Amino acid sequence: KTTLSYIIANEMGVKIRPTTGPVLEKAGDLAGMLTNLEEGDVLFIDEIHRLNPVIEEYLYSAMEDYKLDIVIDSGPNARSIQIELNHFTLVGATTRKGLLTAPLRARFGIDMRLDYYDVELLQRIALRTADIMGMGITDAGAHEIARRSRGTPRIVNKLLRRTRDFAQVDGLETIDDQIADKALNALDVDQNGLDEMDIRILKAIIENYSGGPVGLSTLGVAVGEDKGTIEEVYEPFLIKEGFMQRTPKGRICTKKAYQYLGIDSGKMEQDLFNS
Repeated sequence: KTTLSYIIANEMGVKIRPTTGPVLEKAGDLAGMLTNLEEGDVLFIDEIHRLNPVIEEYLYSAMEDYKLDIVIDSGPNARSIQIELNHFTLVGATTRKGLLTAPLRARFGIDMRLDYYDVELLQRIALRTADIMGMGITDAGAHEIARRSRGTPRIVNKLLRRTRDFAQVDGLETIDDQIADKALNALDVDQNGLDEMDIRILKAIIENYSGGPVGLSTLGVAVGEDKGTIEEVYEPFLIKEGFMQRTPKGRICTKKAYQYLGIDSGKMEQDLFNS
C-alpha cells in the first residue's frame, strides 16, 4: 500500500507525506501535517480505520473545501479559527474497510480494492530484489519462492532474504529451486505457502472440533494465538485458498483441508458418530 502511494506521488510529480492513523491523536497533529503540504502534495494515511473519530471530523472540511476549522482554548476563551489549505490528494489505506465510518468512506472519490499478486508478478519482484541485493537467482528459484509467498510482495522479499542466507552459508552465489526449497522447508513454509501456524489452525479445527464449526475465541485458545491475529493474518489466506470457511456458527475446514493434511474426512465423521 505504501509503495503504491509513493508511485502515485511520483507519477503526479509531487511530494508525499506518509503517516498512520494511530499517530494522529490530536487536532494539532493533523493541522501540522496538512499545513505543511505544498500545492498538489499527497498525504498518505495508513491504517486509516484507526483514526480518532474527532480527527475524522476535522478531515471532512479539509477533503471537501481545503479548509481546516480548529477550536483554540476551552471554556469561555474558546474560539474557532479557519486555516486555508493548499490543494492536496489524500490516499487512505486499510485492511479493515468495514471499520471506516460511512461519512469518511463516502468522501473518497475513488474506492479501490487490492487483490493478492499472482505468481508471475511475484517472480518478477523476486528477480528484481535479488538483483538489488547483488545475489544471483534462477527463474526456477524465483518461481519457487514466489509460489510460496501467499500472494504478497512483502513476504516474497522476506523469504528471498532468508533464502539468500541459506545460500551464502552453503557457499552458493546463485539461488536455484533446490536451495530455495531447502530454505523454505527449514522455515516451515510448505508448497502452498502455509506455515506452522496455518497447519496448527487447520489441525485444531479438524482434530479438536471435528472439522468445526468452532468460534474464533475458542480456536485462539486451542492454538495459543490471539483471535485478532488469526482473523487478520491467517484466516484471509486460508479462506482464499479454500481450506477454511467462515459460517454464522464459526469456522469450519473444507474437504480440501482434509485432503491437504492427509486426513480421511469420512473416518473423522465416523469417529464422531461412534463417540
